[in-house]
Amino acid sequence: MSIEQSSTVRGVLAGKIIVVTGAGQGIGTAYARRLARDGATVVLTDINEQGLADAVRRLASEGLAVGQFAMNVADARDVGAFADWIGEQYGRLDGLINNAAIFSALTLKPFWEIEEQEWDRVMAVNVKGPWLLVKALLPHLRRSPGASLVNIGSDAAWMGKTGYLHYVASKGGIFGMTNAMSRELGAYNIRVNSLSPGFIETAVPRATFTQEQLAAILKSQALARTADTGDMVGVASFLMSDDSRWITGQTLHINGGMMNH
Repeated sequence: MSIEQSSTVRGVLAGKIIVVTGAGQGIGTAYARRLARDGATVVLTDINEQGLADAVRRLASEGLAVGQFAMNVADARDVGAFADWIGEQYGRLDGLINNAAIFSALTLKPFWEIEEQEWDRVMAVNVKGPWLLVKALLPHLRRSPGASLVNIGSDAAWMGKTGYLHYVASKGGIFGMTNAMSRELGAYNIRVNSLSPGFIETAVPRATFTQEQLAAILKSQALARTADTGDMVGVASFLMSDDSRWITGQTLHINGGMMNH
């Protein structure tokens, strides 16, 4: 756990303290970079200590204000220690992106071949983790004049994607959590929204799709190209900013027109 202070970066998120989970690689690091470039002080968390340290080192070398805390989001003790640390270091929290999830390590299989242990592990990280975090961080979020939470879902839940039912079910749970949390936290001026991406290309290897499936995805999109992390991070920054202060309980689909809502 550490804090890296750096040059003054001013932007739409200036002065905000924001946490990004699962930020040691891929799109999590991309979220953190964009939020920090837009002026926030960003705390990156990840279970992979080395990946986390490397990501923070890269961002700090770019002159961005970042901190780090290694933890397992599905472990209540880890999350409690993290909440205590946030209180000690910052005194409040203005935003949280619940990005940590088990996905890239999964392999395609019919649901009847999923082992109970694997099912429970996916649910613990993807569903219990965000609940534990918001619950533990709530006292600090309430100290913000207008905190924003963004839960990362997936269009796989809306499409009923086959081959990883546990992941699809977990992301369906995220949308339900967002809807209920937005109602319960509105009284504290805390907004809760979801991002629901389609296929996003990252540098993280994964076995959750075939080339045939990727070709079908591209064919189904209105925009005929592959999306990358740059197509996601600006939307996240918008939801963290005061420009979205009247948006809560919503899901934004970032899928190049693969599905219309």
